[in-house]
Amino acid sequence: MPRHIDEPAQAVWFADNKANWNARVPIHAGPDGYGIEAFVADPGLLTDVVDFDRRYLGDVHGLSLLHLQCHLGTDTLSWAKLGANVTGLDFSDAALAVARSMAVDLGINARFVESDVYAAAAALGETFDIVYTGVGAINWLPDIARWAQVVHACTKPGGTFYIREGHPVIWALAWERADDLLVIDLPYFETDEPGTWVETETYLGSGTVAHPTHHDWNHGLGEIITALIGVGFTIDLFEEHRFLEWKATSGMVERDGRWYMPEHQRDMVPLMYSIRATKPAADQ
Repeated sequence: MPRHIDEPAQAVWFADNKANWNARVPIHAGPDGYGIEAFVADPGLLTDVVDFDRRYLGDVHGLSLLHLQCHLGTDTLSWAKLGANVTGLDFSDAALAVARSMAVDLGINARFVESDVYAAAAALGETFDIVYTGVGAINWLPDIARWAQVVHACTKPGGTFYIREGHPVIWALAWERADDLLVIDLPYFETDEPGTWVETETYLGSGTVAHPTHHDWNHGLGEIITALIGVGFTIDLFEEHRFLEWKATSGMVERDGRWYMPEHQRDMVPLMYSIRATKPAADQ
């Protein structure tokens, strides 16, 4: 179905989101945020996200890796600790300043580029062995088909794309309920208009977000997979997971640093998914 995105409205949505993420940076970089001090102090310490995802990408030593929507760069630099030659891309100049500082402190030769995702191919001017998108990223983008075109353009022929992300079912659930019923309350499929939220707290760290308004979009799994196939990727792996990297509903329980539905709901809904795809070597 053709998209009908209002361009002036989109500019406002993107400006709000950039201001919101810039406002989160001092909180996320704080002492109870992303654990930057410990991450820099220990050259062998990886983020929990990359420690899980590494099983899907294998040995990355010597490979070029692009991390789209890299935020503070802790995941990006975790891949560098595993031997990849990393580039991180994000639209938040404040986040990238933290990422560059960490890279210097770690003695890692990493490149961090400020750009909107949709302008990534032009901003980067090169392609990569691996294109990686971490957790909590694509819900900030309005058009998943256009995103897939960017991912394809940034991947070398024969290269790999990998994403692990919150499942569209969890984004569609009503998170705050007095009971423990699982109720679909928000769109599962991509919509022209975003969900708009005003939240003074962020998901990690203590502090008040100075620009609390932000906008997001859900994308159904069929839309995501079809978009990747449509630009020429071959899907190698698709898995759904029973855990989240954050607490979404009041009934969720923490185990080994991740969040799960309570036992009686454990098998009811998927919480995350992984997709690994290959760009055929014949693509030029």
